[in-house]
Amino acid sequence: MACSQRVLCAVPGLSSPARGMAMALSSSCGFSLYGGTRHLPSCSRGTRFSARRCGSRVQTLATLTQESEKKVAGGGGKSQGQQQGQNQKRIGEAVTPRSQDFSKWYLDVIAHAELADYGPVRGTMVIRPYGYAIWEAIQRWLDARFKETGHSNMYFPQLIPYSFIEKEASHVEGFSPELALVTIGGGKELEERLVVRPTSETIVNHMFAQWVHSHRDLPILINQWANVHRWEMRTRPFVRTLEFLWQEGHTAHTTPEEAEAEALQMIKVYETFAIEEAAIPVVTGRKSKLETFAGAVHTYTIEAMMGDKRALQAGTSHNLGQNFARAFGTQFTDEKGDMEYVWQTSWGMSTRMVGGIIMTHGDDTGLMFPPRVAPIQVVIVPIWKSAPEKEMVLDIAGQVHDSLKAASVRVKLDASDQKTPGWKYNHWEMKGVPIRIEIGPRDVQKKAVVVARRDVPGKEGKTFGVSIEGLDEYVKDLLQQIQDSLLAKATAFRDSNIVDVTSYEELKAAISEGKWARGYWSGSDQDEALVKEQTGATIRCFPFDQPTAAGNCLMTGNSANEITIFAKSY
Repeated sequence: MACSQRVLCAVPGLSSPARGMAMALSSSCGFSLYGGTRHLPSCSRGTRFSARRCGSRVQTLATLTQESEKKVAGGGGKSQGQQQGQNQKRIGEAVTPRSQDFSKWYLDVIAHAELADYGPVRGTMVIRPYGYAIWEAIQRWLDARFKETGHSNMYFPQLIPYSFIEKEASHVEGFSPELALVTIGGGKELEERLVVRPTSETIVNHMFAQWVHSHRDLPILINQWANVHRWEMRTRPFVRTLEFLWQEGHTAHTTPEEAEAEALQMIKVYETFAIEEAAIPVVTGRKSKLETFAGAVHTYTIEAMMGDKRALQAGTSHNLGQNFARAFGTQFTDEKGDMEYVWQTSWGMSTRMVGGIIMTHGDDTGLMFPPRVAPIQVVIVPIWKSAPEKEMVLDIAGQVHDSLKAASVRVKLDASDQKTPGWKYNHWEMKGVPIRIEIGPRDVQKKAVVVARRDVPGKEGKTFGVSIEGLDEYVKDLLQQIQDSLLAKATAFRDSNIVDVTSYEELKAAISEGKWARGYWSGSDQDEALVKEQTGATIRCFPFDQPTAAGNCLMTGNSANEITIFAKSY
């Protein structure tokens, strides 16, 4: 079994007391416990691993956890009803303030807002409907833009022969530590190991080599929506998981100029989405040699500043040159009848963008979605005290709901009577809905409503007496105002946390403060690696927006033609 795999042994789901006991024992046994599975050490290369290796300790763990579970379910612990009540209370608790603990806040809002949950395999996640709706918004916009630029959707197999990965030297070197391998199928050893798709350049080129014969077969412009697997050691929901969703575009061209234009065109598509739809003010530029995609000539990127000032690589586009074409023999006859290798690109954006939206705009209260990607743009909260008031208010609330829906506003009417209006306000604020409309008996009499903005807390964000007549246009205008406001706020935050530096000491000081450092750079790969080793920061990109004059490298003092940005990142 390959060394990159893990052997998972099923253990029943554990309650908190049992999990604590199991965790203590598992550390001495040499494996880690994760959400009801125990994660055994990775096997040595070319060897098999057996659960019997843990001997009696595995049996002891099972016995102890079962006994602990009995205590929880029986008289020694809380009853099932008490446990459910405690869980219900936990759901209603406020999230950890972002300003207090950013990482805990991030995990809290994902759980409380029901965006995602942990999967049974370490490092995987289950994307829940509310979270998947954000990904669908990303998909809709990108898919329309891909088709506008001449690309067609198709699909490639998830299982890739390992020999394909080996054909491009830098590609296998770059991805080898992250590969998940299949070695057994149908109960038998496979003749060749199969890689669970980490990316598709290799299998795409295998097919391109069969499809491309003449210059008349080019260009090929395709995209696929798929899942990929990369065996990450440190994971975070949406940002870095073993399996994630993405789109990956692949193109083949007759000239290097066409390929370069394609790579630049697609990074601009991602830039437009980030700024105009997600309200994230990204910095667009070229990756350094050390940060370039394995097998690419150039990698272009959009880099976003999160609320904790760390950078997030939110989308990339690669000019692959002829590297993969040469490895797979993807050739065509040009107009002169000569054989040439195709020039290629690949580009992708993933569910990481969902995490980027959360970490850019959220606050201490919870999520804050830009209206254009919000699953729900408006929530209506009716207020009543008596049955007659309920009937009257719900009738008007329903009319407002239907009118907004007809105006293409994503709207929800929360007419449930199990929760108080105050609870609903907090709930929908935590879920990041941009606008809340409140309708009570007095509002009905005045033929008006109260409108509250998510991005402006308290009474300052409330407008009273908004006429129901013309409410649709009022809401649409307000949604655009909120979209613009979130982008302006994020831009101001980013710009105030980028420091221009002229020396390595200034760079180290900026990074130690958690900021981005921007300065002239002509250092070597070794210099870049040294910065990473000493500060934890990497070159995020050489921005496309460059000064006209040259300067001096912050590291060496030599002449430099470009500025770059260093930052710690996810």
